[in-house]
Amino acid sequence: MQYPASASAAQDSPREQVEQIHLRAGKPPVVSLSSDILYRILVSEFAAQRSEYALASQGFLDLAKDTLDPRLARKAFQLAIVDRNMSLAYRAAQEWVFLAPNDPEAVAGSLALAASNGQTAGMVSTLRERIAKSEDKSQAAIQALSIVSKLNDKKVALVILDQALDDPAVRALPAAHLALSDAAWAAGDVSRALAEAHKAQDLDPDSELAAQRLLEYGLKDDPAEAFASARAFLAKHPGSRRIALQLASRLVERGDFDGGLKIVQSLRQQSPEDFDLLYTEAEVNFRAGRNDQARALLNEYIGVQSQRRKSVNDKASNAVADASDARLLLVKIAEKENRLNEAIEQLGLIDDPALVFQARIHQAVLQGKLGNIQLARKTIESLRTQTNQEKAVKALTLASIYRDAGRTDLAVEVLVKADKDLPDTSEIKYDLGMLYERQGRYDDFEKMMKRVIELEPNSANAYNSLGYTLVDRNIRLDEAQDLLERALDLEPENPYILDSVGWYFFRVNDLQSARDYLERSFKKLPSAEVCAHLGEVLWVSGHRSEAEAIWRVGLKDNPEDETLVKTLERLKVRLK
Repeated sequence: MQYPASASAAQDSPREQVEQIHLRAGKPPVVSLSSDILYRILVSEFAAQRSEYALASQGFLDLAKDTLDPRLARKAFQLAIVDRNMSLAYRAAQEWVFLAPNDPEAVAGSLALAASNGQTAGMVSTLRERIAKSEDKSQAAIQALSIVSKLNDKKVALVILDQALDDPAVRALPAAHLALSDAAWAAGDVSRALAEAHKAQDLDPDSELAAQRLLEYGLKDDPAEAFASARAFLAKHPGSRRIALQLASRLVERGDFDGGLKIVQSLRQQSPEDFDLLYTEAEVNFRAGRNDQARALLNEYIGVQSQRRKSVNDKASNAVADASDARLLLVKIAEKENRLNEAIEQLGLIDDPALVFQARIHQAVLQGKLGNIQLARKTIESLRTQTNQEKAVKALTLASIYRDAGRTDLAVEVLVKADKDLPDTSEIKYDLGMLYERQGRYDDFEKMMKRVIELEPNSANAYNSLGYTLVDRNIRLDEAQDLLERALDLEPENPYILDSVGWYFFRVNDLQSARDYLERSFKKLPSAEVCAHLGEVLWVSGHRSEAEAIWRVGLKDNPEDETLVKTLERLKVRLK
């Protein structure tokens, strides 16, 4: 956007526009405020208020150059970062450092941007100088890691950090070795990462940070040694809650639920008032499949949060959010046990404003699964929306409930209306297109999918749906091939796309390629439809016993799948 020059600026000479600059060592300059400077500041401020950050940043940068004021360069840098304009941010950072070479924030910003742009020249000497001048060298080492971590080449980042921290006085600091440990881990050098963590622990045997790295990084090298190291640290530091919880979490991830529970229960004995551990213990029991124990602990935890809400205003604590988290876990347990009414009840008790919309949508889905379609519709319609995204979610959810209930006509009706209200929402168009395909309205289906691609040129699902439908109808196979190749380029490991490509090769009678792609799809997603396709390719190829085995896999999880049932009927196969 262009702004007209002010009347006063047009009349002033350049000397008069900036009347005088008084430089003061170590302090911002004193600038006489001319009408031109005031006007330019206001223009830049107004641009920032209108979120025209690039214009505002450039305005402040130009002012910084004219006035030699580093504060204006700093503002230009901050606005460019907000705008994610890295080129402009880098120019502003360079000007900021030029005007305030001893400002650590300016130097850090400039170095970080240089790193993000892959510019490493002079970085070692600059970091060394910065660390040398810093009063807190441990903090300076951490900041140096933060700067080099922005380099794309993590091995180069490790080399730079290693050289920047080579002062013997710095190497005597645990923080320096922790920084090198993290840089080595990012560079894929596990042995170096562990060696540096050991050095940090040797310098400070009480360091939780070193113990954390020895556990986390050690799990990739020698899990038994990593667990032993963490247990040894806990034996000497039984109050180290952070290490204890980390160790419990890693044990649970590896299926040692009893080991994880033992640690959490020990923590609860040490800190009976630490009620967060109730929730942690419930989570571990849930992961272990001990639903009754998890449910009892969660109800106890909710009781604690209810007492907190009675004694403290909701805005002054996180009791509402904590209770809601517990109820969501109770919902998972109820769904796992197919106790859908219990899940619906728990969802109805969630009153965290950040979760209410999500909880009511979930309620409606479960009501639909129980066959209470009208109640599900009322639940959705009662929801107030604040954004177009929430409006879209309401429509998409109601349509999916109707679709799953066999009422494709009502689902289409819902999405047609939503598409008129929110015409540029690709998710609505995609689902509406898929419903048209289900109804056999192929022209409408293609129109919708092509519109989705216009809105989202990288929508692999839209390319795949268009291509697969052509393949399944055995028409325009050349066009289908182009569409599926595009989808595969976008998401080469998507099992749905692999299935479509395999089915395309079956149509063109390339049975070996068809089998290759369908087997890749089956390994990732052994759904009934994939089983139907792979089974047919095997059957036609003469591998009939293998085909029957694949079909049985599909029937086990979904005995009424339309594609699989029709495939067996068409091939006149009756599985014993």
